[in-house]
Order: sequence, then C-alpha cells, then structure tokens
Amino acid sequence: MNTHRIRVGIDVGGTFTDAVAVDATTLLLLGQVKVPTSHHHEDGVAHGIVEALDRLLEQTGHTPQDVTFLAHGTTQATNALLEGDVATVGLIGIGAGPSASLTRRLAAFRKLELTPGKRLPLVYAHVADPDDAPAVRAALDAVVREGAEVVVASQPFSVDRPEGEEAVVAAAGELGLPTTAAHDITSLYGLHKRTRTAVVNAAILPRMLATADLVDASITKAGVSAPLMVMRCDGGVMSLDEMRRRPLLTVLSGPAAGVAGALMQERISEGLFLETGGTSTDISVVRRGKVAVRHATILGRSSYLSALDVRTVGVGGGSMVRVSGGAVTGAGPRSAHIAGLAYACFASAQDLRGAEVALIRPMADDPADYAVLDAAGGRFAITMTCAANALGRVPEGDFAQCDRAVAEAAIAPLAALLGTDVATAATKILDAGTAQVRAVVDTMMRDYRLDKDTAVLVGGGGGAAAVTPHLAAVTGQEGRIARHNEVISPIGVALALIREQVERIIPGAGQEQILAVRAEAEAAVVAQGAAADGVEVEVTVDPQTSTVRAVATGATELRTQDRAHRADEADRLRAAADSLRTGPASVTVLAGTPAHTVYGTEVHRRFRPDLHPVRVVDADGVVRLHAPDARVETTTVGRAPEVLAGLVKEATSYGDGGVRAPALRLLLGSRIADLSGVLDPQPLLALARSELSSRAADEPVVAVVEVRS
Repeated sequence: MNTHRIRVGIDVGGTFTDAVAVDATTLLLLGQVKVPTSHHHEDGVAHGIVEALDRLLEQTGHTPQDVTFLAHGTTQATNALLEGDVATVGLIGIGAGPSASLTRRLAAFRKLELTPGKRLPLVYAHVADPDDAPAVRAALDAVVREGAEVVVASQPFSVDRPEGEEAVVAAAGELGLPTTAAHDITSLYGLHKRTRTAVVNAAILPRMLATADLVDASITKAGVSAPLMVMRCDGGVMSLDEMRRRPLLTVLSGPAAGVAGALMQERISEGLFLETGGTSTDISVVRRGKVAVRHATILGRSSYLSALDVRTVGVGGGSMVRVSGGAVTGAGPRSAHIAGLAYACFASAQDLRGAEVALIRPMADDPADYAVLDAAGGRFAITMTCAANALGRVPEGDFAQCDRAVAEAAIAPLAALLGTDVATAATKILDAGTAQVRAVVDTMMRDYRLDKDTAVLVGGGGGAAAVTPHLAAVTGQEGRIARHNEVISPIGVALALIREQVERIIPGAGQEQILAVRAEAEAAVVAQGAAADGVEVEVTVDPQTSTVRAVATGATELRTQDRAHRADEADRLRAAADSLRTGPASVTVLAGTPAHTVYGTEVHRRFRPDLHPVRVVDADGVVRLHAPDARVETTTVGRAPEVLAGLVKEATSYGDGGVRAPALRLLLGSRIADLSGVLDPQPLLALARSELSSRAADEPVVAVVEVRS
C-alpha cells in the first residue's frame, strides 16, 4: 500500500542539480527534476537544492511535511581540492623530546600540491606541553597571525592518549576557530598519514561549514522537518552534524551515490556497477551485497579516508570516434561535450544530408584523428551513443535513445570510409570504446575474486546504453541497464543507509575489545538517526595489521516494502537456479526464514570431494548471498550458542597460517548477519551471541558455514 510519505535524494553536480522523490514504502520513483547548480548565487548551492525540492514537491503533489528523509550528495569538497579553493590550515604539533622531532616534520605538509603550481596553505607552530595554557594560546595566536582560518592539533600516539589534542581543541574553541583533532579523524596509528588526512579535512572545513549552515537553514525555512543527511564517499549517508565534523567524508561521494542506487534499487549482490556519463565511466565493485571500499589517495598520497574503490575510464556516451589508416583506432578521451559538438544521432535526417567524414583536432593539443560529419545542418560528432543506437543496443525509452534510422545515417559515411557496412562500423566503434572499460572490469574482477558466472554488469548514468549492453555481449556476462539510469545517483542518495565505520589497531584483540568496537559503530549510526532495531554491523579483524574494523548501517526508519511486489516461490527458485547455473529440478530448498530462502545443489567432481554451492534469495527474488561450498544448519536462538560452537569447532582449520575459523553468516529475521570477517573462533562466537542476545529463544536461526581454504 502506498503512503504519502516520501524520501528525497538530491545530487548536486558541477552543472546540474538532480532531485528525485521515492515512495517511502514501495521505494518506487515518483518524480524527478533537474535545475542548474547555483554556484554563484548568494546562498551558493543551497539555493539550487531548495529550488529542486520546491519543483519536486509541486510535480508530485506532496508537501514539505510529507518528506520523511532528505539527503543530498555534493561534489563541493572534491571540487575544492581539485581547484585549490581551500582554507589556510594552522597545524599545532604537540610533543617534547623525541616526539617533538616527529611532529616538527609535519610542517612539510605545506609542500602538498593541490593543483599544478599551487600548494596547500599551511602554517606550523609547536607546543611542547599541551597543559601549558599560555604556550598553547601563544601557538594559536602565531598561526592566526600567519593567516590560519582553521586549526589541526596533532600529537604522536593521540589515538591512545587524546588529552593533548583535546586541550588544543578546547583553547581554539575559545577563540572561535574551527578545529580538527587528528585522533577524531581516524583511530589508526601512523602519525604522518593520520595528520595528513586531518589537515586535508581541515582545509575544506570552513567552506563546507558555511554550505552546511546555508543548506540547513534553507531546508528548515522550506518547512521540511526531516533531518538533513549528506552522502558519504563509502556509499552511505551521515547526519549534517557529522558532516560538519568530518567534511572530508564527502570527497569522492559522487560515484558512491550511483552505486548506492544500484545496491538499493537493483539489489545487486555480486557484480560491477558502471556509471557512464558523457565523457567517462566510473567502475565499482559489489561483492556479497556490499560495496568495495579502500583507503583513498588524496593529493597524490594515501590517506585514512575509506572511500568507494572506483576506477575511471575516459570513455562515455559522448566519446568521439578516432580513425587512422582507414580503421577505427579508439573512442575518446575527448567527448562531444568538450568539443562543443552535437551528437550526429540526435540530429534530424535533413541535418545529415550530404554528410562527409572529416578528421579534426577537437582541442588545440589533440591529435587530428577524431571523426566528425560535415553535413547540411553543420558539424556533428560521431559518438559511442550513435553506434549503440545504430546497433539497436539502446532500450526503448532510454535517456540516450534516438531514431535508429538517423543513427544508421550518422554511421553510414564512416562505414563507407572504412569500406564496410553500418553494422560492422558501429560494432568496431563500440569494440574500441568498451575494450578500455573491459580491461578495468577484468582487473577488478581478479582483484576481488568475482565469479564471472555470477557477477552481473549493471549500467547507470545517462550514457549507460553506450557501454554496458555491448560489454555484456562481448564478454558473455549477464548485463542490464538500471531502471531510471539517468537519475541513479539521486536515487542512491534517497535510498542510502546511514553508515559509520570504526577502526582500531588492537594487537591480539580479544572478544571484549572486538565487541566494544562493534558497539561503538552501532551507537554512532543510532546517534545519527538510524532505527536501532534495524542496524546491521559487519566486523572484520585483520590479524596481519591488528586492525579491528566495524561497519554499521541502518535506516532512519524501519522500511518494509509493499508485499504486492514480492516474488513468489517459483520466481525465487528460478533466481537461485539461474545463479547456480543449473536447472530448477537440481535445486533443493535447504532452509528459510520469513525474509530469506536458502537453496543448494551438488557439484560432483572426479577424484575430489563434491561441492555444495548455496544461494540465499530474499523475498523480492534477489540473490543476496553466494557461497561456493557451504553447510547450512537450522536451529533456534535458544539453542544457537551450543549449535554454533559445534559447527565452528568442526569447520575451523589449522595450518602454517594459524587458526582460521569458518566464514559464518546468520539469517535472523529480516537480516543476514555477516560474521565472515573474523578468523578467531572465540571472538566469532562472541559476536554471534551478541547478534542473538535481543531475540526470542524460539526464533529460528539459519547458519551458513563456509570452511576457509
């Protein structure tokens, strides 16, 4: 049943601000608008956000009071770093004796290059004793005299002893200075990397604070009472207060919004998301229902910023065709947009009369091998989108669809030059463009050990049809274009979950310490507005680096989708069989909860033990978990501790690499509790008990256990 409650997602791009309204119950798209991004308005991008919201509410017939969730994604932090538009940072190093020499070296961060010829504006002052209030005040006065607009406090080992940094932060607060303490940005060791991450965060802090205040005031004035959330670079959202503390988390959040949309709308469990615009394609990985995240490189140096692992290829829907020696040699990186040319396929048949191919330099320093058409209507670019339309690869109603006959007419002069037919010429164009994308896709599949038989390619962005369908065809992989692909980013913003990541370096971490990190992450998302009953926490313990990492996610309300959209038993069986690459008759139902069904089959192998691959399918018919060889056991919450202890003991392996507990996942109610990141049996069982602690003793639990090789 539909309600009048809506979730609003707004994506603030460099040129346009896109906004969508999504039904809060069914999660179906209700409306979408596009307005120019208001960079030069006195209220900055806040003006465009409110304008987009107003138009959206008018279009869908809703009021501000109907908005139950409002979030926006912005490129502002990224652009500030790319353009060098940052504040001067006053870095206060803390320490005496050997520590002093370590922190004084941090002054070298003023050599960090923002843009060619422009370095990070940073001034340094030193404090030997942070409890010496006059000395702290003198250091702050010194950096302010040199132009500091924001302060960073950094001290060796502040992760364990934060009092020194906190003393500087308190003193700076009395002066009204925005301040960042290095230990607040990350709790990982590594003075240089921790401080560098904090310095970059501080450099964009004043600009982001001003924007946050304007957006917040504008949304409140518009009558929206729902708390404003902001897109993070790891695919989740955070509260506005959290963004004020750590604006760096919004850097690189643009690609994260798209993959968040693919996760929530398309329900990808294993595969790659390719977001294609006019000029480039961003490629990211979804593995076992989660986005792949890693520490990002910022200003050419590694950081402690956990961001989406996205790799960009300079091929998009507007990429121009390159020709040399009578053959197609490539597509891009120059696009029709940059060259100031219209796509030939979007011209009229009349405009293309008498078209002849010419080779040009789109920009002065480009090679003269980009193919264009000079025709009755002027000069037009031959693009990847033209070729995709000529081959009929663009679906009906797609953002990039045009009259196929016109697209064929656009390719025909080039086909004549190449001495071939239109279909072959169009195929050569798409082959040349997608070859670059395929190389990155293949690398990412190897890096993340994705199974080609189960990994799906999902295309998003307005140019998706120019890349994903052809790539799927040439690789033999399953591929599709996301619904509403042209607004997949604002959809991702509207559907994103609150996310928080807590990392600690704890040598020889015991179960109490691991549970404490888990609890901290869970409390952080609840504090930002997540419904406590729906929070999921994934814990990973890396024995090589002694890093304990907890990632918590949760929605601002408990979301239940319309039952009318749920898949029936036959649909779920078919989804499992397709994923298992076998017929439905060979698939067995192994277990189930109200939200999930577990299917399995057998793979017989000569001279080796048989495999028992498993798929977990949700009520919508989406495969949520792939296990190549697993044991499935059903029990109850009351009996689970004893049953799980036996399963873990039986499946734990011992060898030169140490003890390796099995990868354990629990199906509980509507959730899949993923405990696979823990290798030590005792903390693993402690985490399992914590997942069970608040549930009724007779509630069913399904355990999926994989022995690690």
